[in-house]
Amino acid sequence: MNATRFAFALFLPLLAAACSDSQSSAEKAAPPPSPVSFIAVKAEPIPINNELPGRIAPTRIAEVRPRVSGIVVERVFEQGSLVNEGDVLYRIDPAQFQVQVQSAEATLLRAKSVQLQSRQQADRQQSLKSSNFASAQALDNAVAAVAQADADVAGAEANLAAAKLNLQYADVRAPIKGRIGRALITEGALVSANSTENLATIQQLDPVYADFTQSSNELIRLRKALAAGAIASAGEGAARVKLKLDDGSEYKHAGKLLFSEAAVDETTGQVTLRGEFPNPDGDLLPGMYVRVEIEQGVQQNAIAVPQQAIQRDTGGNAQVYIVGEKDVAELRSVRVGRVVGERIIVDEGLEPANRVIVEGFQKIRPGATVAPSEWVKGGAASVENDRSKTPATKPRQG
Repeated sequence: MNATRFAFALFLPLLAAACSDSQSSAEKAAPPPSPVSFIAVKAEPIPINNELPGRIAPTRIAEVRPRVSGIVVERVFEQGSLVNEGDVLYRIDPAQFQVQVQSAEATLLRAKSVQLQSRQQADRQQSLKSSNFASAQALDNAVAAVAQADADVAGAEANLAAAKLNLQYADVRAPIKGRIGRALITEGALVSANSTENLATIQQLDPVYADFTQSSNELIRLRKALAAGAIASAGEGAARVKLKLDDGSEYKHAGKLLFSEAAVDETTGQVTLRGEFPNPDGDLLPGMYVRVEIEQGVQQNAIAVPQQAIQRDTGGNAQVYIVGEKDVAELRSVRVGRVVGERIIVDEGLEPANRVIVEGFQKIRPGATVAPSEWVKGGAASVENDRSKTPATKPRQG
């Protein structure tokens, strides 16, 4: 019996030493906390920008038409060039209009001579009437003749003005400033003032309009949010408008919103809006397809996170990892909204000062202890994360 107790006493220290060595090995095998990068979210005002399809249109367009009939003797402008208001574009044979002016001048001279004679006759009748050598009827006839002569002179002056105007119209001038297109007639063509055919087209391209459309449902949703106080107005006349060209590049000049239609297109359910943009270099041409980015309000106290922080479960629901108390990772479900650049707005599930993990969440699980550090876009953490996604080299066989 004493021998058994003595053997057990010797075994206890050996058992304690073995347990101590096992515990030490377990502690050495435990992995360190995974490094992660986070951002501390905050509430901020974020503009509500919508990108909508549109087309470029000239601010002014004029079809050049003749105002008198005749034969075109000269085309003055260069096709595709810039013309100023009042520049001569075509010349119509002026000979017939010069003859009309001369005839009207002669008619005016004759009317004035008759007017002079009538006034002299009226003055003479007035003197004779004062001396009782002429009757009142003779004086009345003389006064009426003066009035008739005055009317004839006025009519002759009007005919002369019309003849001179037609002579001016023989030079077909540009009604507006802009870029003129191709010539639609050539010298020797007979043009008519009553014809519907135009001679050329001028378009004013600086500035230009951008006509774009937006869903009526989207407009209603924005107005309801504005009325409820969920968003703030961008201000009367303060809506900023930008353009993106068809190749995706951003147009360097900002524009302004002019108006939106008061009616909805019955066939498409869209509302037409119009913006105005400067075009000093002529980069924007009529009919060009563009994307119009318009600020239609400001969402107050919005929370946004980088898009890469958002994960999806098997049901497609959005989730994010946050750094909780004692640096323990916590998986939280969120409801996301619109995308703003490289960020996405979180409508529900986050509060200001929450630390959202942006990089490193691929190596952690809910409840794991992490080693957090602030996320810097494009920093060392991003490079390390990209390396972790690179597959390892396959080992050689053999």
